[in-house]
Amino acid sequence: MDEILNRLPFFVDQIQAIKETVISNIVLIGQMPGPTFGEDARADLFLERLSCAEVDECGKDQLKNAIGVIKGKAGKKNDPIFLTAHLDTIYSADDVDHNYIVRKNAITGPGILDNTVSVGILASLPTILRHLKLSFSSDIVLAGVTQSIGRGNLRGIRHLLNTWARPIRSGIIMEGQVLGHFNYYSEGIIRGEISCDILATGHFFTQKYKPNAILILNEVINELLNISLPQRPRCRIIIGRITGGHKHGDIAVQARLGFEIQSDSDEMVKDVYGKMEDIVEGIGQEHSVALKLETITVQNAAALKYGHPLVKCTVAVMKSLGLKPVSESSESELSVFLSRNIPAVVLGMTTGKNAHLANATMRINPMFTGIAQTIGLLLAIDKGLCDDK
Repeated sequence: MDEILNRLPFFVDQIQAIKETVISNIVLIGQMPGPTFGEDARADLFLERLSCAEVDECGKDQLKNAIGVIKGKAGKKNDPIFLTAHLDTIYSADDVDHNYIVRKNAITGPGILDNTVSVGILASLPTILRHLKLSFSSDIVLAGVTQSIGRGNLRGIRHLLNTWARPIRSGIIMEGQVLGHFNYYSEGIIRGEISCDILATGHFFTQKYKPNAILILNEVINELLNISLPQRPRCRIIIGRITGGHKHGDIAVQARLGFEIQSDSDEMVKDVYGKMEDIVEGIGQEHSVALKLETITVQNAAALKYGHPLVKCTVAVMKSLGLKPVSESSESELSVFLSRNIPAVVLGMTTGKNAHLANATMRINPMFTGIAQTIGLLLAIDKGLCDDK
């Protein structure tokens, strides 16, 4: 392991020598809109960049996941190592202008941190590895996955892993931020929405006696806050978004509430969701309104142990680059890998600000450290240092 760790600081300098390639790929891919369920054009561009970088194989699967393969050394039959980044962002072409602005040490544009920077790095990886004169015994699979965020519910990676014929050695999931953060466990999650639609009931209400959709959702919130949540297993309900109404002087006839239940116990998540169903049904009946509970995303709790060789190697790689490792639960493809007993971690690629806004900005210089840590971990996995023996 020491041999790998000692090389990593030099990798940072060597990668900077070809930064124009990486930045060009980030900007080209970022300026192609890729909303969830509409990633096709972005997937094509990602494959085009992989083809130009001369990967050994590339193509799409049935769910439009874009996949490139760097073949391992001839005669070796090690299981492949997966590097993934989700192609989709929260923005469509109709939402915002996708022109990116490149400055001396920053790139600004919608979706840059979630997750265009990672996709651009992934598309550049064959060129970077060739520049560093690195080869591997294992096949390296570079996957730009679709339908990940929001209502996509990680369908892309689920399909890819379900249909992959061979065993998979390990996975590295690349996220835009934050450099220094790495994830090796995922909490159980149900993300959903509660909608209140007064008009959908078919009842006639006068303006004076019309129920207010926002106030009804406020009653729902009060009931949710009354749910008793244990400290062990840990569990919480996050109310992250509420919208509704048309104008100041009219009673709101429609409103929506976005929530997420999080716990390290899948059973606890399901139990709380069941209580939420009862609350929604009861308040809907009480007020004679159309109150609907909808599930958007489900994620199972899964984790590696901190003592797993993959986790320990990740920490060693990060520390060798001067990073202070910080870990937290991940809402990402990680849970899909771990639920299939495939060791995997999530790595942050760089730093920045305004991650989920149209003016999201990434810093360029930290990215080279992010790339070096990814390559260092890739080398450690390939040499068998991360196998759970």
